[in-house]
Amino acid sequence: MGEKGYQKLYWKIVTTTLSFSLIPLFVLGYTIYHQFKVSYTAKIMESLQTLTENRRTAIDLFLDERLSQLHSLAYTHSYDQLTDEDYLNRVFTLIQMRAKSFVDLGIISQDGDHVAYVGPYQLKNLNYKNESWFPEVMLRGIYISDVFTGFRKFPHFIIAVLRREGDRNWILRATIDTDIFDNLVKAAQVGKKGDAFVVNRDKTLQTTPRFSGEVMSKLEQLELSKFSGTRVEEGTFEGETVLFGMTWLRNKEWLLVVKEDPGEEFSPLLHARFLVLSILTGGILAIIVGTIFLTRLMVGQLIKADREKAILDSNLMQSSKMAALGKLAAGIAHEVNNPLAVIKEKVGWIKDLLEEEELAKSENFQEFEEAVVKIDQHVDRAKRVTHRLLGFARRMEPMQESVNVNKVLEDTIDFLRNEAHYRNITIRTEYAEDLPVTTSDSAQLQQVFLNILNNGIDAVGRNGEISVVTCHKVREGQISVSISDTGPGIPSEQINQIFDPFFTTKEVGKGTGLGLSISYSIIEKLGGNISVASEPGKGTTFTIILPIMVPSQTPPMDPRWAF
Repeated sequence: MGEKGYQKLYWKIVTTTLSFSLIPLFVLGYTIYHQFKVSYTAKIMESLQTLTENRRTAIDLFLDERLSQLHSLAYTHSYDQLTDEDYLNRVFTLIQMRAKSFVDLGIISQDGDHVAYVGPYQLKNLNYKNESWFPEVMLRGIYISDVFTGFRKFPHFIIAVLRREGDRNWILRATIDTDIFDNLVKAAQVGKKGDAFVVNRDKTLQTTPRFSGEVMSKLEQLELSKFSGTRVEEGTFEGETVLFGMTWLRNKEWLLVVKEDPGEEFSPLLHARFLVLSILTGGILAIIVGTIFLTRLMVGQLIKADREKAILDSNLMQSSKMAALGKLAAGIAHEVNNPLAVIKEKVGWIKDLLEEEELAKSENFQEFEEAVVKIDQHVDRAKRVTHRLLGFARRMEPMQESVNVNKVLEDTIDFLRNEAHYRNITIRTEYAEDLPVTTSDSAQLQQVFLNILNNGIDAVGRNGEISVVTCHKVREGQISVSISDTGPGIPSEQINQIFDPFFTTKEVGKGTGLGLSISYSIIEKLGGNISVASEPGKGTTFTIILPIMVPSQTPPMDPRWAF
């Protein structure tokens, strides 16, 4: 499939997925919000209705109790008793001990004369015959007035009870404490903008509202009508939309009005709407991002599969080449081993000749002897090289010999000093002086050190430093070798692949990806382990742990390495 084919598939998956995902999400979001709005609105209205009814009941009960107190007082005491101001004062004090709801108490004759009075005002001997409330009391027997100023020039309302005692009629009148009554009404105020007040049929305020004027002022914008029960509705008051709870009192034609700000009451609903919109927006974004991401991932997997197939074919070809190279290396090693064996034999023969007395007396004997020793050493070294060439072609049992790790490292570094000097790279060494000799394979260790040091030089490039540190871990019975460089480091996503065959971070043509893989196998074969720590921009450190073994502790040969 070509690039255009992948793009067409990509957009087809995106549009189809978004269509089947977003439409149900919109429907679900709208349904949830609508149902919540309906339920919450009903709950708010019900709550306001309950609050209004409870407050009406409390006010009616308050007025009933005051009426009952005055009625009981009027019908349990005679006119002569209550017109005695000392007696009336004692009765008033007794009443106030139970509930301080009255401001004063007075006895008014049938002619309107205020014959006895207990209270803070100078009202005795005044005549109320011409006051509007007086004929109402004489007619009805029980009367609760609207708020008025009267002789005291202060807003108040009274409760009066008529007593018919023989041929004498008289009135027991009490003034209600307006502060107590106002507080009783204000208990229905809810929130920062909520209000509660009482008005009469003329829209005159009977209590002091929180925001809408003063007592005895008129609320013309309030629409009144006679109705039963409790009415809860949304309306406009002083240019603002409010919620009204209204109910008429039972004992007096007063309307209790409880006003609430819908902005406060519906703030949880607004919050829920914001939450729904936020979730909906987040869901849409998540679906869009997820759809694009997953579609790209799916299409990317298709592209990746094609690329992996191509890479697999390339790796198979590389493996075939390596197998052929291994066979070639084995052939070369066998061919080189034959002349090396002859050279080794001739060196032994020359050593035997040098033991004869005549040659020992030669002036150049010392030079002959040193030359023979060097030839023998280099033959052994060449044999080790051919041994490693054979190991490239087939796995071999590592040689077990006494190895000084410090010396192997120093010999390996000697191979690379010129290249490091050319690149202005400093190789700093810190060898542990107490490092013991262990049983291992010096040639294979040298190969490992050479691979890691070469990688370090390539990573640093120029003008850097490579540190080689050895340490004797006495308690663990191990030798630790740390090789650090000041290169760019290895990305975290590649660190777990660093020992995989054919994996390399070098440019194409500059690395096979086999060096660290072979090194890992060699160290594992020698009974140790190798690890890497790296952080981008801070360099890389390879740590090699080798067991300290004497010949008696040498592990048995693994049949995998036999030949």
